Amino acid sequence: MLPYKRSERVADLFREEIADIILHKVKDPRIGFITVTEVKVSDDLRHARVYISVLKKEKTQETITVLNSASGFIRSELGRRVRIKRLPRFEFFEDESIEYGARIDALLRKLKEESGE
Repeated sequence: MLPYKRSERVADLFREEIADIILHKVKDPRIGFITVTEVKVSDDLRHARVYISVLKKEKTQETITVLNSASGFIRSELGRRVRIKRLPRFEFFEDESIEYGARIDALLRKLKEESGE
């Protein structure tokens, strides 16, 4: 048995390829420095949620709008690189896990200081 599902393996491949396509092929000046942090693909491989992190937080919504409008181009470029029967539709979202982790870390530090350690 394989260590993890096909959709997870495909998602890992998509994450790498989408990051490369955005970096080298998408020529929109509104896209700043971004990181593709995760791709979640449905089990039937028809839908994919691409999570990104943007260096300048004030540009996050604009970047997501630009990437969602360029999703057709990204999908066609991905189709040239990956041999798969059906490519999913991509939607881009902000990855909030970094901020969530930082908030938890700050709370843990505060609890540690209050306990006197």
